[in-house]
Amino acid sequence: MAVLEIEKKNRIACLRMNRPEAKNAINLELHNALCAAWDDLEKDDSVDVVIITGTGDAFCGGMDLKTHVSAYVNATPDKIADWVKLGLGGTTRGKHRFPKPVIAAINGHALGGGCEISMACHIRILKETARMGQTESNLGIIPGFGGTQRFPRLMGRGPALEHLILGTQISAQECYRLGFVNRLAKEGETLSDAKALAREIAKRPPIASRLIIEAVDDGIHAPIDQAIEIEVRAFEKVLKTEDAGEGIQAFFQKRPAQFKGK
Repeated sequence: MAVLEIEKKNRIACLRMNRPEAKNAINLELHNALCAAWDDLEKDDSVDVVIITGTGDAFCGGMDLKTHVSAYVNATPDKIADWVKLGLGGTTRGKHRFPKPVIAAINGHALGGGCEISMACHIRILKETARMGQTESNLGIIPGFGGTQRFPRLMGRGPALEHLILGTQISAQECYRLGFVNRLAKEGETLSDAKALAREIAKRPPIASRLIIEAVDDGIHAPIDQAIEIEVRAFEKVLKTEDAGEGIQAFFQKRPAQFKGK
């Protein structure tokens, strides 16, 4: 049984973490499968949007403690640092830097590393009965795959510090109130809602989507003058594309645009 199932259809790729007996916890096999998948999807011109979800009633329960606790306890600092770098480079690999929109269809609890995977995505849809959180402090440790940095960027410093220090499992309703997730989904509809959104995104001009992601990520923490320059450079790039010409022409001809990603 593959620990990561991949389906590609209609320019949308769906990744399904598939370790339901372990709440889709991250072991080395799943980590390696995710790394390979992101490399493949970044290069795959047939895919414009990516969805990541979990099998069963969990999105991802975080690190597989049975596999990694003893390794952590007995490891040298260098080996621990290598594992953290692996996670930042692959498991939660810059999906916020990934050039195609990535949607987390959070079909169940997303805790620890699972929460970090979802935070690295561009858009999060959360089942209304699920919980999210960086719960590492309950084990006497802290997040290691970007949690202390992405949490405050998404929900603000004060709430993030409270939930990080307390290791809170945050309800779906509170996640939505804090702006931590984009949408809530009813039971059994999380993936279908994500696919519906992905279909709408797949109709959009892919180069423009990529440049929007780049401009937002590069400019969001820059001084405003530098941030505007980042936008101007992206605008100059997109104006040179065939899609820009098609979109403008379609507007004047009062017809739907046919974007080709060129």
